[in-house]
Amino acid sequence: MKIIDLYDLTHTAAAEYLSRFTYPWEALKGIKDLILALGETLSDDYTEISPSVWVHKTAKIAPTAYIGAPTIIGAETEVRHSAFIRGSALVGEKCVVGNSTELKNVILFDNVQVPHYNYVGDSILGYKSHMGAGAVTSNVKSDKTLVTVHNGTEHYETGLKKFGAMLGDHVEVGCNSVLNPGTIIGRNTNIYPLSSVRGVIPANHIYKTGGITVEKK
Repeated sequence: MKIIDLYDLTHTAAAEYLSRFTYPWEALKGIKDLILALGETLSDDYTEISPSVWVHKTAKIAPTAYIGAPTIIGAETEVRHSAFIRGSALVGEKCVVGNSTELKNVILFDNVQVPHYNYVGDSILGYKSHMGAGAVTSNVKSDKTLVTVHNGTEHYETGLKKFGAMLGDHVEVGCNSVLNPGTIIGRNTNIYPLSSVRGVIPANHIYKTGGITVEKK
């Protein structure tokens, strides 16, 4: 569940920033400042369409989409009708942010797809990860206490009140699943539709109905 285990950092503009940390949740507090710093270094291929909102010239932005500051939208990314990007969003290249999808305080690596009715908050989504229609991250516990990451018998206090999910590279999340606060999903793992997921799910597994986890063959 360390950054080095979850992500190929060659597929994000946040590579240098993320490499400073051991665990991915440690990066959540600095995403806003990261985007503001990166924005000042972008090439002429980016246009600042409003204060602290930078969009690559090859990106496609629907006229009904809302993009709050600070945000960076990468090359060839598509932001579809009625998308709601609240701000503090670093969206990589060739991503899809779909209709009625909401983003807040996130890093999306290249080729991430959140195409239909997704909420992604206080989360990091790895290269080519995909969330099915209606799948969401829950980023605040119901009792409002600080989030703890549970990995079997090991427990990691994050000190964070808001912490959604960390998806490794090539993760597939099924439709209408809920990723509870502090969820970490390893690379190449699939989550069945309608799942309620919590804790650490290992790489190269399938998370089935009822929380049964099996290794991919």
